[in-house]
Amino acid sequence: MTFRAEDKYKVLFVCTGNICRSPTAEGIFRKIVRDNDLENRIHIDSAGISAFHQGEPPDTRAIRYAQEQGVDISEQTSRPIYQSDFSDFDLIIAMDHTHEHNLYGKRPSGASFQKAEIARMLSFSPELGVDVPDPYYGGARGFADVFNMLEISCAKLLDYIKEKINADN
Repeated sequence: MTFRAEDKYKVLFVCTGNICRSPTAEGIFRKIVRDNDLENRIHIDSAGISAFHQGEPPDTRAIRYAQEQGVDISEQTSRPIYQSDFSDFDLIIAMDHTHEHNLYGKRPSGASFQKAEIARMLSFSPELGVDVPDPYYGGARGFADVFNMLEISCAKLLDYIKEKINADN
């Protein structure tokens, strides 16, 4: 796709219930995008494979740790992935291999739904591993580890997207 100056590159972060990893990634990436003055070029959202937590805020532990790092995710609410996400977004980022597999399974057939590239979060920083672990059943350390992984990966993700949106300008 060719990006014009008025286009927004659209990124969707996905985890299981959209209450831990994906809202944290969304918050971190929003801050990085804002710090780089690219809010007018990049649209950011998050969703869950499951609708189990639909309408709920992120996990309080995720909110607390993110706030301690200067990232506010408290106003986000969980939503499931929609079929339209596959045609509305340019990049859908799975937190682990299970989410990635589920995304391919949920993608509707039809050319319009093939727009979204699907990638795994740690593909942008493979030195950190393959999957972003789910901190839900762990303690506070798990949320700190996930935040740090996402912060590193989101910085590299921004480099990837900047190449995409600048390639045609």
